Amino acid sequence: MTEVLRRGRASLAFSFFAQGAAFALLVTRIPAIQDRYGVSDGLLPAFLAAVPVLAGAGSVCTEQLVKRVPPSHVLRWSQPVVLLALLGIGAGDGLWALGLALAAFGLGVGALDASMNMLGVSLQHTYGRSIMLGFHAAFSLGGIVGASLAWVGAHWDLALFVSYLPAVVVLLPAAFVGSRWYVDGGGRGSAVEASAQDVEAGPGGGAGVGFKLLLPLCLVMTFAYIGDSTVSNWSAKYLQDVLGSSEQLATVPYNVYMVTTLLGRAVGDLGVRRFGAVAVVRVGALVAAVGFAVVAGAPGAWVGMLGFTLVGFGLCVIVPQTFAAAGRLFPGAADAAVARLNIFNYVGFLVGSPLVGALGDAWSYRAAMLVPMALVLVTLFHARSFASGPSRYGDGHERPRTADVGRGSNGL
Repeated sequence: MTEVLRRGRASLAFSFFAQGAAFALLVTRIPAIQDRYGVSDGLLPAFLAAVPVLAGAGSVCTEQLVKRVPPSHVLRWSQPVVLLALLGIGAGDGLWALGLALAAFGLGVGALDASMNMLGVSLQHTYGRSIMLGFHAAFSLGGIVGASLAWVGAHWDLALFVSYLPAVVVLLPAAFVGSRWYVDGGGRGSAVEASAQDVEAGPGGGAGVGFKLLLPLCLVMTFAYIGDSTVSNWSAKYLQDVLGSSEQLATVPYNVYMVTTLLGRAVGDLGVRRFGAVAVVRVGALVAAVGFAVVAGAPGAWVGMLGFTLVGFGLCVIVPQTFAAAGRLFPGAADAAVARLNIFNYVGFLVGSPLVGALGDAWSYRAAMLVPMALVLVTLFHARSFASGPSRYGDGHERPRTADVGRGSNGL
């Protein structure tokens, strides 16, 4: 049983790593993609917006798929789709090919993100202690590796296909082989159970997913990704145009942000086990808000980088714990809750960058940084949602259910 869980945890962590690398390889080479296909500046936002929109559709489809097949099966086949779509983006010829490859990438990412987090939530429940942040740390590590590979490709002026091919050749077979050891929840929290009872249940009761109960976590997820997309899309421009940094220095904040998310998530599970999810999420929200405040008031580039670093340390713990909280809030329908919650990942991504850009143009970019600061503080009002669930005992720790232990996707 222990070996099954260990292999399941390691294989799932590798899937998170592979997804982080694939996503970073896409988003960091957007200028090269634009040049290859001749996409105009006016048309580019439409292509980019299509990815999270279709990812949301993929997440909705996954909620329905897992009523018939285990989440491990969805993950096993959606990860190759994402990696092959990435290769297709580098190999296509013409806007139609780019659109087709991005559509496959978006749908695959939605199914992949949803099924990965379903398995992570169920595996954490089986372990009986916090391990969710570790999976997302693997995603951050993959993002750093993917961004580094993208830098190599850009530095050596490699064609997109040549830049993407080595990563896909390594990641695709490794992920597919590792999928043999995915561990499903073994009857806990499946969407099959959710469909069996057409009720909306509160914490600890029934198998339905009541949107009113899930809404606080949806808001937290959306606001966290608005903050994340603000750093991803605007940190370089903010340092260069507002704080007067050099072009080279302006590229540093995002790299530092990725490193801080990795470090924060690597140790975050220890904090959850010691102090509980509610305390960790509250501290994370406060640190992220302080970071945005420092950015907004920074007198120079180095102080601005300190602010973005604090944002990374704060935001990195919120998203993994939001998925885990959804599993605790709806113990009889965890898969369905995770799939629905995952949609708001893409809502935040879609809203964040245009919102900050519009406010920056209409008002000022310093003032625009106060908006994600205010939104992330809303998490404090919903922090109690992170403690919900009947599996929580008086000492604040989670206990696995006997029926969940040792059930793997390979029948073990």
